[in-house]
Formats: sequence, C-alpha cells, structure tokens
Amino acid sequence: MKLQKILPLVFLALFLAACNVTLAEDITPPPGYVAPTPAPTLVLYPAKAPSVANGEAIYVEKCAACHGATGLGDGEQGIQLGVTVRAFGLPEIARPASPAQYYTMVTRGNLERFMPPFASLSDQERWDVTAFAFTLHTTPAQIARGKELFAQNCADCSTDYFKNQQVMSTLTEVELARIAKQGNDQIPAFGAELDEDDLWAVAAYLRTLSFDNSPLATPEPSAQTPGQPAASAATPASPEAHPAVPAVEPQPGFGNVRGAIENKTGQSLPAGLVVTLSGYDHDANDPNAGPVEAFSTDGTVNADGTYSFDNIEMPASRIFVARVQVEGVALQSEFVVAEAGAQSVEIPTLTLYGITEDTSGLVMDGVQVIFEYGADAISVYNLYSFRNPTDAIIVVPQDASGEIPFIKFPQGSSGFGFEPMQDSAPFVPTENGFAIPPSDKNYGLVAFASLPLDNTVNFSQPFTMPVDSVNVFTPVGVALINANATDLGVQTIQGFTYQIYETDSLTAGESLTFTLSGNPQGTPASAGASNRGLLIGAAALGLALIGGGLWLHRRERQQAADAETNEEFESADEVMDAILALDDLHGMKKISEQAYRKRRAELKETLKRELEK
Repeated sequence: MKLQKILPLVFLALFLAACNVTLAEDITPPPGYVAPTPAPTLVLYPAKAPSVANGEAIYVEKCAACHGATGLGDGEQGIQLGVTVRAFGLPEIARPASPAQYYTMVTRGNLERFMPPFASLSDQERWDVTAFAFTLHTTPAQIARGKELFAQNCADCSTDYFKNQQVMSTLTEVELARIAKQGNDQIPAFGAELDEDDLWAVAAYLRTLSFDNSPLATPEPSAQTPGQPAASAATPASPEAHPAVPAVEPQPGFGNVRGAIENKTGQSLPAGLVVTLSGYDHDANDPNAGPVEAFSTDGTVNADGTYSFDNIEMPASRIFVARVQVEGVALQSEFVVAEAGAQSVEIPTLTLYGITEDTSGLVMDGVQVIFEYGADAISVYNLYSFRNPTDAIIVVPQDASGEIPFIKFPQGSSGFGFEPMQDSAPFVPTENGFAIPPSDKNYGLVAFASLPLDNTVNFSQPFTMPVDSVNVFTPVGVALINANATDLGVQTIQGFTYQIYETDSLTAGESLTFTLSGNPQGTPASAGASNRGLLIGAAALGLALIGGGLWLHRRERQQAADAETNEEFESADEVMDAILALDDLHGMKKISEQAYRKRRAELKETLKRELEK
C-alpha cells in the first residue's frame, strides 16, 4: 500500500487535517502515564461572537471530507467509514441541537463514530466552525424572512438577549421558536400567529444574532508592483519587506495577487521556478455548497522569491492558494479570501526547505504496540508519533516490500500496510512515497501486519530510531515475557480490557524482543467490538489509532464477522433512519449509484438482523 494513494494533496488539505484523539475524561490512565496532548477544556460559551467566515474556512479544511460540503454526511471519507455521519445540513438534525452540544462534539469527539477531538484548533476556532455548521441547514432567504417577521412582530424588542453568548450557546432552534411563540421572562410572545415555516425562519434569524457574520479580513495591500522583481536577488524574500515600486492599476473587478517564497534551502532558488495560482468560488445559486475551482494559472518566481499575478478577477470571497513543485515535492501555501471590492491580495508566505532522503533527523516521541488475536492470525498495530525538527523536507521512498526506511515490520510478519493517523501533520505525496516537511506538529503513522497464531509467539521488532519507551497492549490472558518490561496491570477502558506493559528505552538499530504466551480470555472479539476496543485503547494513551483507511482495511478482512455481529446501531429504528437518510442523499445525487446500492444492501441486512432479535 503506497501512501501517495491514501494521502492525496487536496485543496486546503481536506483529507489530512484532522484531530488528535486524547484521553477521555472518564478513563483512568495507566500508572505513571502522562498524556502528550491533554484533552481540551470545555468552555460552553465563546469569549466573543463566533466568526462564520473563519468557521467556513476551517470546515472546508477539516470537516468537509467526512460531513460533506453541505453538511449532509456525504463526504468522500464519510461515505467510506461504514457508520452514519451526522448530517447537520438537514433541518431535522440541526434544529434540536444547541451550539454547546456541537462545540462539545468538536472538542471531545465521538470515538464510536470515528470522529476524534479537534485538539489542533483553538477554543475560539472550535466555536467558529460550530457557528458555520449551524448555517448549513438554512438559506439567506429564510434568514431574511425571519428578520422581516421579527421587525414586524417585535419592533420594540431588544436583541440583546439573542446576542448573549452564554444564553445562546445553550438554546436550540426548537427553543428559539418556542420563545418566539410563547415568550419568556426576557422576550414577550410575538409569534403565536405565525405558521410553522415562519417560526423556523424567525428562529434561524435569531440564531444569527449571536454570530459574527462579517467576512474575513484581507491583509493591507503593499506598494510592490505585481510582476516586478526585487532590486536584490541575493536576499531571500520576506513577507514583511517587499520592495516599494509603482503598482499596476488593475481593471475594475480585478486585482493584483502577490506572494513570496521564503528560501531556507541555503542555495539559490531554482531558475524558472513555476508557481501555480488557483482561485475557488462558491456557487452563487447554492451558498451552502463547497468551493469549486474557478481558475488556475502559472507564473514564474523571481530570483528573490517574490511572485505576482496582475489583473486577476477578484470577486468577493474568492479563495486564493499558491503551489510550487520542487524535486517532485508539491508544496502549498495557506489560503487567503478576497474581500468585497479588494484589488490586492497577499498570499501567505510559502517556505521552501532543502530536500533530503536522510531520515536520521526524525525524532521518535512515542510508540505503542497493540496485539489483537483473531481466529487464525494475530494482528499487530504499531502506532508511531514523530517529529521533523530539521530544516529539510525529508523524502521517504517506499520499496517493493512495503517498508519505509525508518519503520520496520516485526520479523516473520506479513500483510504489511501503513495509514496516517488523525491529527498528523500533513504528509506530502511523491511519486514513489511521501515527504515530511519540517513542522511544529507531530506526524503519526499506524503500521499494521499479521503474525501466525500460536500459543507462544517470539516477537522481534527492529527500531531504526531511538525511542524512550514502548507501551504494549495485549489481550487479558496473554502474558508478555521480558525482564526489561514493566507490567502496568490490567486496564479496563469503557468495557474493553487490556494487559499493559512498558519497556525500557531502545537505541537506534536495537530490536524490541519479548515472548507472548497464552491465549486471550474468552472467544476472539467480533470485528465491531475489536474495532471499538482498539480505538478507545489508543485514545487512552493520547494517540489516534484508526483513520478511515485503516478501518476499511480491517473491515474488508473481517467482513464475515461483521455480518454476524453488528454494533453500529442500537435499534431497528436507528437502522431505518440511516436508510432514509441514505435515500435522501441518493435522491439529491449526493452519493454515487455504486456506493448507494452497496451501503443500502448492508443496511437492509443489518435491519433484518435487528428485527430478528
């Protein structure tokens, strides 16, 4: 399995930016354990009005892959997960929910639905994306209608109550509609005569009063002439210090786009380095739809790293992003959004590093090994958390065996594969592997393989990088025999029990060796149960275990067991709801025919089993 097949470079990193699974507050960690990323603290109302525009940018980057561009649960990854993804773009789903509930979900995640917490976002950013999520089930026309009705029926009413963040974070739109109809101690009843549609319109409008609906700010324009090289080609470009020269006067409705490459390679930039500028727009007829590419054009980077594009069409809210490719590695800038009437846009600086295949600069921060005993094999999952603190992009080739230079598989294993972990800093795909740019964030990979099933297993795992310690999870009943391993005891985590061990530090080139003896207590776990057990077990140690791709990998291997035991739904009613939601998506042409038929067949089988219980 090549990582470039599962790590596509998609606009705004749709499929790679995500979330760090952290220790749930009701789980007791193993003795001496210190979580690398503490769970974010819940602050159940925002410090300031959440920005819908900033929330939209975050949603496109981190949420649309699963929840879909319009919040219908039809994202490419969401469809493949095999569980029902919340469709908060549907009014019947969004109206009974409060912002505090959505914020809590974003902060803490929903591990049983493969949604880990978004610890990589600040508290305000989590409120921002929550605010945007609440716009997906409404339309501008509905909100305008609600505003008009509020003005007509409650002209003397103060809106301060509906701007109070502490109050509004707890209110659902069902409760807002009830306030409009019945009143409360702060607001008189004014909607008793309104029909249902008008009540919902008023509730949708009242919700917007607690949000910041202003567009994202655009950086102040600089006097640099787009397209003109700087005076000195020897000085690396800086985003704060572009030369001041007369600007090209753009046509009405158009503007100049400028940017710079910060050169940290230690050498001159490649001659004729091409930069690609892309613009993305929203569908004017469907404001809830995701952005689509409006144009893409190439330009040349000047010797000092600056680049520019003159007279680029610049409608309000157009999203701009720049890309360059060096030695087979594609790098992408952060995005910027044009304001209404803007005639200048500054692309965030894109840093270019040296490129090397030397992986010795990587630092391994943590390793976990999880064993799962099946009917005819032992599955081994190695979770690696590491950093690239160097000043070089490390290109990692993948050979025919499936191994990569800095991670080896257990001796005697087979069925090798890799997947990125959630909240990993984004990898960059290359022709025969992937690249690891310098980053303050940790990278994460989960490697999976199989060992022959036996009562006694001599395990040997080579390490090419030093690691302070390794945590090993075994089923209860399977003992780990190694004089240098510390038994941390049995740990029950939300109903799933593990025997946990911690090993001593390992040097580069050393192998982790021990013997597994015995058999798991009880029968082999069903696919559904083992998926959840592994996921929660990883969460208890502060790392994500299963991304969508790994879940699918294991699901294919244990499909027969899935058919016998299904813990995805708690009742037949839930299965029926999932079928109806799937039919709605298919009717709106939001899901392919093949995916629809396959998923519907699965749900029908599930419903049959639920009804037979």
